[in-house]
Formats: sequence, structure tokens, C-alpha cells
Amino acid sequence: SDVGSQKDRVVTEEEWLEKWEMGNIGFHKEEGHPLLRKYLDVLLNGRSGQRIFFPLCGKAVEMKWLADMGHSVVGVEISEQAVKEFFSEHSLPYCEEPVPEISGAKMFQSTSGNISLYCCSIYDLSSSIVGKFDGVWDRGALVAVNPCDRQHYASLMISLVEKNSSYLLVTVSYDPNKHKGPPFYVPEPEIKSLFG
Repeated sequence: SDVGSQKDRVVTEEEWLEKWEMGNIGFHKEEGHPLLRKYLDVLLNGRSGQRIFFPLCGKAVEMKWLADMGHSVVGVEISEQAVKEFFSEHSLPYCEEPVPEISGAKMFQSTSGNISLYCCSIYDLSSSIVGKFDGVWDRGALVAVNPCDRQHYASLMISLVEKNSSYLLVTVSYDPNKHKGPPFYVPEPEIKSLFG
């Protein structure tokens, strides 16, 4: 597959933090993503009280939407600013505590307890820290992960899901020779090889 000049592109954590600081967050959707609404039944599979994971969650409004439906939401985000903005924009009280297993990491949890956002690198997480999930809403994570880290990312995601979980993945399709990313182009055969 031709991924153009993207193969070796690396976006650092500092660059992501700078995007949040500068308000350069065109990837954030104020209204929530229409594909989640469209495929919500696939994600939930008729089940209530699901544990749903949001990798690289930013301040995704869908987290509150799903929590309000009675699901338990866990997200991970490198930007503390994004996490705090999520809680303030939804007027959700929260508490903040360190994550003993991860140096420098913090966990922000709504006082209702149904939204827990980890502020750290996603690669520091494991199922021993966050548990396993019934569903994943990957709206902008795989396409934001550096191409050289995709295998690591996919292995981590597979380790975090229950056997009969649902994984909703949104990608973008375009000519990778005309845009350096992110979002990165991930060809369908690569998705199949990453996730099986």
C-alpha cells in the first residue's frame, strides 16, 4: 500500500500539547460524531451498563452522552487542558488523583463516578490499570497515532477489550502524497492486519 511520505512521520507529545494550548483542535467535534449515533446499536449490541473506552479522547462530547445513558466511560488523553475543559464545559464536578502505577499520570473522575479520564500517554496504560472494555469508540486515535506506532497501539487496544466487545473505528481516506497528516491515512488492508 502506498502511504506516501507519511510512513516516517512522527508527531511528538509536545506537538499535541501545543495544538491544545494554541486552540488548534479542528479535530474536536462540538456536536458529537454522526457515525457514533448511526452505529450506536453496533457498539452497544443491545446491552446496557457497558464499559466504553475512548482512546486519545480529547474532550469528546460523546463521553458525557454515553455516560448519561448509563454507561461507564474511560478515556485517555495526553493533554490535561483537554481533560479539564471536558469537565468544565459540561459543568461536571470531578476529583483528581495520581495513578500510582504510572509516574506523573493523573486520573480525573466525575463525582458521579461514571467518567474516568487518564491524563498520560496511552502506551502507559494496561488492563491491570484500567481493566477491560465492552466497547471502544476510536474516532480519531488510530489516525492520530504515528504510523511507526500502529502495531504497538493495535496490540494495546486488543489487550484492553473483552472477547465479545465492539470496536467502532473511524478513519479518513485520501491521497497520502498530498497531506502529511495527522490525521494519517490507514489503508483498509493495514487495518485488517492490525486488528485481525
